[in-house]
Amino acid sequence: MRTAVRRHAPSPLPVLLFLAVLLFSAGLAAGWAGASAIQPAARRNLGAPKPVPAPVQTAPPEPPPTASPVPPADKPAPAGEDWPLLLVNGEHPLPEGFPGPELTQLKNGHAVDSRAYPALQRMMDDCRAAGLQPVICSSWRSWDTQERLFAAEVEHWLARGYIRQEAEEQAARWVARPGASEHQTGLAVDIVDLSYQLLDEGQEDTPVQRWLMAHCVEYGFILRYPTDKGAVTGVGYEPWHYRYVGEAARAILAGGLCLEEYLGA
Repeated sequence: MRTAVRRHAPSPLPVLLFLAVLLFSAGLAAGWAGASAIQPAARRNLGAPKPVPAPVQTAPPEPPPTASPVPPADKPAPAGEDWPLLLVNGEHPLPEGFPGPELTQLKNGHAVDSRAYPALQRMMDDCRAAGLQPVICSSWRSWDTQERLFAAEVEHWLARGYIRQEAEEQAARWVARPGASEHQTGLAVDIVDLSYQLLDEGQEDTPVQRWLMAHCVEYGFILRYPTDKGAVTGVGYEPWHYRYVGEAARAILAGGLCLEEYLGA
């Protein structure tokens, strides 16, 4: 039996390989051309200066707040009394709605009545010129500050076993009730020696207090609460509390008086 011989069809693989080589070559050529076009631009971008952002616009800083001037009280002065002789104590509190003085700001947050400021500044300058170091530790006080200080003093006496009424009476001998403090007028300052800043009777022995007690009248000030006038003033001895009374200072000192006695109150 004769065996039939089959003819195999030619394989398409060589043709496919040839086409693939052609396509790859064409793509490679296109890539080189694209890279040639992009690279110069990239080099230009790298060499270009970077843009500088515009500065942020901010508002200028606001100045620190300052106390607004307060107009002086419009209460008419009693006969024979002018503003330096305003009497404020437990029996003569500030009038209701008292607006407070026009203030001049001092260092360290202190302030005084602007009308008493020049005399106070001269006194402090002359004290320093004498080689001493006076320090103002208290000056004008707001109503809220005086209220807080008085409440703290009451608590001190309550802690010592006093009932509230007695504690308030004792507290009032050392810290005035709100409305009854000269510090609220801006005419009083507490001054201590830098080397001794305790508010006790030892203050009277410091060089600053010896100078002030001898010279304060020259500037219109008096030691407001002398050691022997507590029964009249209602306040214990304070060898650091000075009050501006103007021209009346010399007469008060010469007569051995306190302000209540001078005013006949």
